[in-house]
Amino acid sequence: MKLTILFGGASFEHEISIVSAITIKEKLASFDLSFVFCDGDHKFYLIDEKKMKSTTFSTKEHKKMPELTLVNNGFAQKSLFGSTLHTNPILNLIHGGDGEDGTIASLLDFFDIKYIGPRKEACTFSYDKRYTKYLCDAIGVKSVAYKVFHKNEAANLGLSIPVIVKPASLGSSIGVSIVKDESEFDYALDTAFEYDDAVLVEPFIEGVKEYNLAGYMINDKIHFSIVEEPQKEEFLDFEKKYMDFSRSEQVSRADIDEELTNKLKSSFEKVYRGMFEGALIRCDFFVVKGEVLLNEINPIPGSMANYLFKDFEQVIRELSSALPDAKRVKVSYEYIDSISSAKGK
Repeated sequence: MKLTILFGGASFEHEISIVSAITIKEKLASFDLSFVFCDGDHKFYLIDEKKMKSTTFSTKEHKKMPELTLVNNGFAQKSLFGSTLHTNPILNLIHGGDGEDGTIASLLDFFDIKYIGPRKEACTFSYDKRYTKYLCDAIGVKSVAYKVFHKNEAANLGLSIPVIVKPASLGSSIGVSIVKDESEFDYALDTAFEYDDAVLVEPFIEGVKEYNLAGYMINDKIHFSIVEEPQKEEFLDFEKKYMDFSRSEQVSRADIDEELTNKLKSSFEKVYRGMFEGALIRCDFFVVKGEVLLNEINPIPGSMANYLFKDFEQVIRELSSALPDAKRVKVSYEYIDSISSAKGK
């Protein structure tokens, strides 16, 4: 099947998006793929599939490739003899800002383009960690306790050490610190504020069990991945997560009982339904004394969490065949005509 991978974007996770796109090229080898790159200036380029490698972007070679423009139903490629319209369904693989904050989703909806990915409402509640907490409260999903701090306001910790400090709207562990002594707190806040004006502070739970679960919906039924228990150190920094985004080999199923698996699936479904239709997402959970806590929603997970599915190509085929339509109001001028008629104009 035909599919366009949209990647890049103007965000701190720009390079991670490139890594994901290169990995997805490998995982969807039987697909007829095209690649559209959004650079830091918000220009779109059609990337030669043979040039899908890191040096194409680090050397700016992509700027020599055809530039595209968003139009109704797709991307237009202009030439001396007119223009070509690329109308394949889109896989939104832009991580962070632009891709996960609702910008791209709004553009694709505006231009009536089919795409795999979170819609703008879903982006709102998953991109900003504060709103994820509010969503959890509204739908009855438990999450880790937290406090919000804002830039240029007095900061009173109010939580027991150790804590984890993270920007509200960034992933991939960018700007994140673990504070094990209160004297380190102000420095951790300053680090996080370099990336965002709002910061979340949560208790750092020693030895917590962590589980990842991905899924998507087809015909009102959630299709789940395996549950993964990430094998990692105390904290995955940006460099380790950067490497993690290139994963393509299927991981092992977590050694957990059916009861815990069902609890994770139940929380996932509460998060997904009515919010993430059309997207493949991954939820990261903590389990503390048997209680499931949502840690994070990944609306566009690294390399689309391909490593959690046995047949990733089938997953994308299924999603592509059941994408929601953009909700567009049919405009009519009957009302304004009736007003004009009443006034005799």
